[in-house]
Parts: sequence; C-alpha cells; structure tokens
Amino acid sequence: MEQKWLTWAKEIQAIAQTGLAYAKDVYDIERYQALRELSVDILADYTFESKEKIRLAFAGEEGYSTPKVDVRGVIFRDEKILLVREKLDGHWALPGGWADIGLSPREVAVKEIAEESGFQAEALRLLAVLDKKFHHHPPEPYHVYKMFILCRITGGAAAEGVETNGVAFFAEDELPELSEERNTREQLRIMFEYLRNPEKPVILD
Repeated sequence: MEQKWLTWAKEIQAIAQTGLAYAKDVYDIERYQALRELSVDILADYTFESKEKIRLAFAGEEGYSTPKVDVRGVIFRDEKILLVREKLDGHWALPGGWADIGLSPREVAVKEIAEESGFQAEALRLLAVLDKKFHHHPPEPYHVYKMFILCRITGGAAAEGVETNGVAFFAEDELPELSEERNTREQLRIMFEYLRNPEKPVILD
C-alpha cells in the first residue's frame, strides 16, 4: 500500500491543480498556489528530488487532475518474458511508457515494443489494469494506472532504442534487477500466471 504522506501530497496537488484550472478570484488562486507549493515541499522532503524538478513536473499538468496511464507490452517466447534495459537506471522492464494522445492502448503497446525492443508486434488482449499505489513502486508525484497488454511478435529483431540499451527474454526464476518505477517482481509474477493460464480473467486492481 502507498504511504499516507505520498497519498496526501498527491491529493493536495490534485486539489491545487483543479482549483487553479477553475478559480477566478485572485485570492483563491493564491491559496491554490500555496497548496501546490505545500505538496512540492512534502514530496521534496520524502523523495529527495529537488523542489525545482517537482515544480517543473507539476507545471506541465493543467486542468482537472486525473491519473496518468502507463501502458506495458507483455510478450512471451519459449516460456520467457521480453524485457528491455532502461538507460536511465540500467535496470530491466517490460517495454512501455506513458499513453500518447491520439493512440489507443493497443497502439501504444505496439509502438513502445517497436521503439524499445526492435520487434514488431500485434496486441492480443488486456491482462491487467493496476493502480501503482497498491504495488510497492518507489514514490512519485503522479497517481498512475498501469495497463498490461499481451502481445505477440510478428517481425523485426532485437535492437536497442533511444531509451533502452538491452533486449532479452528471461525465465520467471531468472529475472534480472528490475526497474521498479516501471514494474515490480510481483507484477511480472502475475504476468507469468497468464502464461500458465491463458483463460485467467483480466485483473482490475
């Protein structure tokens, strides 16, 4: 479960963002700006990120505050799962990233697989929609839903991408060090359950 301080900081930020989107009175605007700064202070103290970096992240968020969506492509081959090594931290993750405006979740999964692994793929079915706050990810300022989509390779070959410098398949008992901001060991265990039981229903968590 997500720590309470992180939940509170996100809720304060959401109230501030929504308030700034609709407030007309100058005093109300000042109060919402003060709330946003309070959430920045909380996150900076607990995550060790700089206040400036957090402010810049929040500055790009406007309008009614809603969760962000992260889409991950899940591919199995020979009882192993496809992972890519992230340049940012040197650890491994399912290919994926933020959902793009104008693309469906299916299209995002296929695009991210191509860009990060070199493989062309076809999206087959949704496996899970998980709320990051329930899954022991490192603290971050956003409320995030993660979508895991089963795909199959249709072409291409393993190749590094702009954000990745490794592509490999791993057995469940031989997983490398994972990029836990992107996916946890428990989430990959859930994905392997779908390999063993293709009829397993979609998980909503």
